[in-house]
Formats: sequence, C-alpha cells, structure tokens
Amino acid sequence: MIKISEKRLKELKKNFQDKRIAIIGDMMLDIYYWGDVKRISPEAPVPVLEVEDEMFRFGGAANCALNIAKLGGQPEPVGVIGYDNFGTVFNALLTEANISHHGIFEDDQRPTTAKTRVIADSQHIVRIDKESKATINDSMQKKIFDYLKSIIKSVDGIILQDYNKGVLSESLIKQIIELANKNKKLITVDPKFNNFFSYKNVTVFKPNRKEAEDVLGMKIKTDSDITYAGNELLKRLNAKNILLTLGESGIAVFEKGKPEKRMPTKARKVADVSGAGDTVISTLTIALAAGANIIEASYLANYAGGIVCEEVGIVPIELDKLFDTIFMENK
Repeated sequence: MIKISEKRLKELKKNFQDKRIAIIGDMMLDIYYWGDVKRISPEAPVPVLEVEDEMFRFGGAANCALNIAKLGGQPEPVGVIGYDNFGTVFNALLTEANISHHGIFEDDQRPTTAKTRVIADSQHIVRIDKESKATINDSMQKKIFDYLKSIIKSVDGIILQDYNKGVLSESLIKQIIELANKNKKLITVDPKFNNFFSYKNVTVFKPNRKEAEDVLGMKIKTDSDITYAGNELLKRLNAKNILLTLGESGIAVFEKGKPEKRMPTKARKVADVSGAGDTVISTLTIALAAGANIIEASYLANYAGGIVCEEVGIVPIELDKLFDTIFMENK
C-alpha cells in the first residue's frame, strides 16, 4: 500500500502553485440543455424538449486547462477553434476562467468542436456532435509549433491531449516531443487510437484499458494481461513511465527498470466517468512539475480521478478538495 506523509503532501500542495503547463490538443466545447418533455411534436413523432436551463463548459484539452487552473497552476492551452459562434463562446469561457487565449488559433475552414447533450427529466436523450476530424493544415500546425517554441523556456510541463480530432498530427507530435526533450521539459500524453505509437520518448504515456486493448489486439482481463500490456507499451514507446488506467480496477504504473505498482480506484460511488481522464492527466502532470516522483504523482492523480467520478457531468478537480480528501482518508 502506498502512503505519503502529511508533511510531504503539504509540500507538494504548496509546490502546485503557479506551475505553468502547456496543454496541446483538441479543444472542445460541451453544451448541455436540460428540460422537460410533456408532448410529442405535431411535425414528427419526436419529443419536444421545453428547455429550462443551458450550460456551456470546456471539454477535451480545454477541460485539462481548467483542471490545471483549479489545481493552482497556470494553464497555457494551445489548439484550434473555428471562426463561429461556438468559438466566440469558447473564448468567452477562457476570459471568464482567466485562462490565457494566446495559444488558441482560429481556423475559418473548420468548426469549433462542440458536443451538445440534451437531457430530459434526468434522462440523456440525444447528443449532437459538430466537428471536423480532418488533420489541421500545415500552416496551422506551424502556428502551434512556433507558439510552443516561443514559450518553451517558461513552461514547467507539457500535456498532449489527443481526441483524434485532427490537431495532433504525426509530424506535429514528433516535433513537440523533440522540442520538449531538447529543453528537458516533462511531457505527458493522453492518447487515442490514431498515432498511438508516434508518442515515443515521453515522460508519461497514459492510455486507458480499451485504448491499450485496441492497439495491442488483446483483451486485458487478468493481472498477467495488465503486466504484459504495460511492459509491452513501455518497450514499444520507449517511455519513461506508462500509467495504465483500468476503470474500477484502479491504475497500474510501469517505470523503466522498476517493478510495476498497482493502486485501487479511489472512487467510492461512481456517478459519471466523463472527464476523469482529463483530470488524471492534469493532476499527474502538475504533480510531476511540483517535484513528485511518478508513484506520488500517480497516487494524487488516482485520487483526483476518483473524486470527479463521484460528480455528475464534467467537473474539474479543486486543489483544496483533492488534498483535504487525502488528508482525511489518511488519518
């Protein structure tokens, strides 16, 4: 069982403050409509939702940026939005959250990625996605890389948050990793299926069970399956660390040249897993930037993921809530 002393936890919490983390990847907008359905439309046999409330929130890599801000850090989101109404809303949310928008570039050839969820009487009835999965053009890739290059000396870490929406191309991934390693910056990855094995030579690579199963062509069911999958990814990606998230089975951490570590899930009652991956990679990265080793960082990230799973909807992790929960449970 992994334990961190109260003194060490307080030291890490203090070190979270003002860590500057660049988050590069697919910026998204999550939209929610809540209401009641009391009748069927006369135009077609579909329910009519009488909207009582609507909400706009960050999704994808933007949710990582919000998590970093709530953990006391300085997020530097870098990505692409459309020149459209959703893009305007996205920029307004950045301003409201006091998050930098200097690395957010508008592309009038593609829409802002938006996921609209319609919820009637607590029942999710439809989701509407507006997005382009086409790879961003060379000019936009250059803008992203040049911007990162301009701030690389001042960042404490980099997160590559890939949702396969076209921002992180194979060539851009390689350029970013090379730049990070050249400048001795920690770099963590939350991958998806496309370009999975392009993320070589990073600090931490964090797939979930399904992503690892898909790329390795196997089912990960037993302890020996987990061990094989983690070590295989460690070898094929030449990563310093692999953090394999296993849902209700917690996480497994693989570190070069050391035995693997397992940590059970910290979610006591799972209400919603949405956004938990964003929270885990954000907490992990800022913890490493704050001086935590991989086991300490994974421990904190595991707690953070468990806490947000107990909330409904995509919510960020708050610094005080994370550490207060750990202090309380470790007494």
